[in-house]
Amino acid sequence: MTRRGFFRWLGGLAATSTGAVGYAFGVEPMLRLVVERHAVALRNWAPRPPLRIVAVADPHVGEPFMGLSRLAGLVETANALKPDLTVLLGDYVATHPMVQRHPPDAEIARVLAGLSAPLGRYAVMGNHDWWYDKETRRRLRRGEAVGPIKLHQAFENEGIPVLENQALRLEWSKRPFWLLGLGDQWAVRPNQGVDDLPATLAQMNEDAPAILLAHEPDIFPKVPSRVGLTLSGHTHAGQIRLMGWAPFIPSRYGSRYLHGLIKEEGRSLVISAGLGCSVLPVRIGAPPELTVIEIS
Repeated sequence: MTRRGFFRWLGGLAATSTGAVGYAFGVEPMLRLVVERHAVALRNWAPRPPLRIVAVADPHVGEPFMGLSRLAGLVETANALKPDLTVLLGDYVATHPMVQRHPPDAEIARVLAGLSAPLGRYAVMGNHDWWYDKETRRRLRRGEAVGPIKLHQAFENEGIPVLENQALRLEWSKRPFWLLGLGDQWAVRPNQGVDDLPATLAQMNEDAPAILLAHEPDIFPKVPSRVGLTLSGHTHAGQIRLMGWAPFIPSRYGSRYLHGLIKEEGRSLVISAGLGCSVLPVRIGAPPELTVIEIS
């Protein structure tokens, strides 16, 4: 069963129960919020104060489910977690058919510009951000050269740097580390994107700890040991989880990269459940999440 087919089936099932509808469409996606915390040790991270990163993933802004006022409240909550660095992991727009109004890109960027951290806030774009910019995506599918999508430009206009296949050198406690941002892996269609991991890695000209921002977690098997931590969203922790089982996971690896802290071959991957919804504004067993990562 496809993801869209499953959600159609779910909608039909939920229609038989008013309580199920209320919880799936109203309570969990709209009223619940968890703060998920992970502790990660990085190679070459010499003794220094821990670095606190707050990850904001997948808000999928679209009224009435994720309006600008609700997004502004989430920004305040993220700031209250006192991050040293804030990262935005993509999918800022909602594309499901129940959206009644899409706020302009500039308004979404203006609200997210309220995120505050001493080391700044940095973003990558997600697949729905590319898919919503239909003209840019159409040109990309024709093989034409394209510039940044409109939402990328709106972020930059509001002072939110977008890292698209870029490496940025930052310092924490007077010691350097790299923050990498990967282009979206599904920008054209699932598993075909604008990502260029080798070009991104090649920009690191100093041996220092490295953190990669990648909207989809499927890049993780290709990430070298040089990059100790990868931060992703995209999966929504399944969005629908029935007694821990997720019927559909948008990953070629299935449940391997579903949610939370995953360690493989000395590297760490943290996948946020995100804040909004894809396909339908429904969450069951996978509540909206702000993710805190403490690096020591």
